[in-house]
Amino acid sequence: MAIRKAINSFIEFFYFPFLRFIPLKTFKYAACGGSTVIIDIIVYWICYHFIFLGNSIDLGFHVFEPHTLAQTCSFMVIFPLGFVLNKFVVFTASDLKGRVQLFRYGLTAVGSFALTILFLKLFNEVFNWNEDFSKILATALVIAYSYLSQQYFTFREKGETD
Repeated sequence: MAIRKAINSFIEFFYFPFLRFIPLKTFKYAACGGSTVIIDIIVYWICYHFIFLGNSIDLGFHVFEPHTLAQTCSFMVIFPLGFVLNKFVVFTASDLKGRVQLFRYGLTAVGSFALTILFLKLFNEVFNWNEDFSKILATALVIAYSYLSQQYFTFREKGETD
């Protein structure tokens, strides 16, 4: 896996200044997660502003808000990317089978998705905040849930409890 080695080397190159403050696994999660978050926000922004043009879509049985549609598109991009980075770069010591990890990752990703949609609806539809600011704030609020669920559930290592 030359790509995995390259990613690890790149991340570890920047790790030295943080050596005393952050465990390597946490730093790798921050680097991979930060990259995924940036891609998430970019895909969301492109979908919201250029594909859906900030407009709702009425399918007759339900009206989908543009922030919900944009978040759904973004989720379809970051789900596989996030799983691969977490499995092969961050949580490499997990003894769980890949299909179990994928299933658990799916559960936690759906939880993250649902929390994000909930926050977007609250910030956009109730508070009438800017869509881009709402997306960034919603993402920031979901990061802690995501890290803890990946660490202690999805990619659990031997000796860690469920």
